Amino acid sequence: MREACTQARAWQEAGLPPMPMAVNVSATEFHDKGFVASVRRILSETRLEPPYLELELAEGVLMDDAESTASVLHGLKKMGVRIAVDDFGTGYSSLSYLRQFPIDVLKIDQSFVHQMTTDSEDSTIVSAIINMGKGLKHLVVAEGIETQAQRAYLQSQFCQEGRGYLFSPPLAAAQFAHLLQIGLADAAVH
Repeated sequence: MREACTQARAWQEAGLPPMPMAVNVSATEFHDKGFVASVRRILSETRLEPPYLELELAEGVLMDDAESTASVLHGLKKMGVRIAVDDFGTGYSSLSYLRQFPIDVLKIDQSFVHQMTTDSEDSTIVSAIINMGKGLKHLVVAEGIETQAQRAYLQSQFCQEGRGYLFSPPLAAAQFAHLLQIGLADAAVH
């Protein structure tokens, strides 16, 4: 988390457009008693403003000890940190947490995205997640987009954001900074 925050701040200081830096958080990290204080300390030390840190949590992490989870999430939200549910739809959990917890982002698991153009059940699930997320005022992000057909379907469903190899493979920090400088559209030409 410290390295991610340091990098996000470095990109901002280099004049690149500020954007949230997503960091996966394990159940062990999240349930540590000092987690909220640790996040606050890292943000302070790296001088990254809280809205530019997005913590990705799996559904299972949210469902462990709901009372404690709610307390931690509200502490993070008070700070201004964004909360994302990663791999949404793959866990076994109650949907009540979508209204119980202060969640900002739902990330549709790539397993649904990969099959949605060939499997009507997966396309129905993806469409339902998008509509539910938008109805609850969550940002919805599709993960693992690899084809133009997948992109077209997601756009037809008004999915707000997406990521995957169609846009770019994973990049080192310097390569990503270059991509931000030239823009995604220009990168496809080069």
